[in-house]
Order: sequence, then C-alpha cells, then structure tokens
Amino acid sequence: MGGQGIERREILRFIGIASIAGTFPGFNKWKFACAEGHVHEPVVRATHSPAAPYRPLFFTPEQFQMIEHLAEMILPRDDTPGAKEAGVGEFIDFMVANRVAVSARRDVRSTQDAIELGNEAQNRFLSGLDWMNARSKSEFGREFMECSAQQQKSLIEGLAYKAKFRPTTESGRQFFQLLRDYTVVGYYTTRIGLESLGYPGLRLVWPSMPGCPHPNDPEHVHLHEPPATKAASAGGAA
Repeated sequence: MGGQGIERREILRFIGIASIAGTFPGFNKWKFACAEGHVHEPVVRATHSPAAPYRPLFFTPEQFQMIEHLAEMILPRDDTPGAKEAGVGEFIDFMVANRVAVSARRDVRSTQDAIELGNEAQNRFLSGLDWMNARSKSEFGREFMECSAQQQKSLIEGLAYKAKFRPTTESGRQFFQLLRDYTVVGYYTTRIGLESLGYPGLRLVWPSMPGCPHPNDPEHVHLHEPPATKAASAGGAA
C-alpha cells in the first residue's frame, strides 16, 4: 500500500497539524521531526533503558493494535522503516483522543466546527473498525486481526483500489481514506518519514563549509572591487 505521493507544500501543512502532538510526553515511538532538540539529536546515542510502553488514550488495546497493523499495511517497511516503527499508531490515537481532524469534510470556521469534526472523527474510527471486523467475519468467518495476511490484503485492496470497489463497501472505503490520511500525516511528520523523502529541512548541520577562496589574504584587505555588471552599467547610463 506504499507509494504515497507527497509534495513539499503538503509536508508543511502536515507539520502544522502534527505540531499539536509535538510536546506530548507519553509517546513511545512517535517523535515529531520538528520538535525542539529532536532535530539536533546525534545519530549514535548512548545506551539507555527503553521508554515505557505507549498507553492508548482513546482506543482499547485491541483497537490500538488493529490501528497499528492497518497503518503498517498502508506504509509498510521496505528499504525504509514503516508506519509501525515510526509510531504512527500512537500519533493516530493521540490525535483522535484530542479530537484533531486531519482531513476535514467541510471548512472549519470556528472552534465549535473543529470540535464537531473531531467528534465525527472519533465516531468514524470506531464505526470503521467495527465495519472491518464485520466484513472480515462475513467474508472469512473471523475478525480482521485473526485473518491470514492474504485475507487481510484482499480486504484492504478492495477498499484502496478503485478497480476493486463494490457498492457494498462504501463505508469501508470512507474509513480507509480517513485512516490513510491520519497515517500519512503521522508518518511524514516524523524524522523517519521526512528522511525517506530526502526532505532538505532536516539538513540543519552540513558536513562541511566551502573554504575561503583567498587563503593568502585571510583578512581580505587586498580584495579588488568587483567589476560592474551589465545591469548596473545600464542603470548608471540611464
């Protein structure tokens, strides 16, 4: 399910949304790429005890496990870490718990509009997870997390690809789009996600600076005035 096309202007919008979660201390894996200090972390860290396991704020442990698994199916590990390693499930749980709508169905004109959209997101996630389990039971006789990898893939592809849409899966498709929006925002606002894009905003420390072209005149006391450019000459003649 990978291959999400992301433009840099979208990254800036994502960062604005995700900044809400940037200071929350309860994350185990998810780390905001632009959090103060995090962009300056050294690549090699001293060994330390692992952080405490993440405790879901909104979803039950079973629902959180399913969210994590679905996010990983959307952005799986390949030559770069996937959604699970980036802690995207934690991000989704935090944002949904705090009623932060990542993708709005309508314009947000007031605080009340934002709250209502957040409430809608909570309801859509819960009903979407229920739909996934009901659909899995209907097709395979068991809930989604109990299905084989191939069965799970088959169900998800029926929601992700237009050629496989069915009239009876509209609710599932809407949930999948919602989940994908949260997953993409959660992933591409971590250092892992931005590094996978080669995002230049992370490159705050460059490996070397260009040397001075005047090594024999370090104080630049013998530099000549540069010749006038054509534009400057034209301006002076006017």
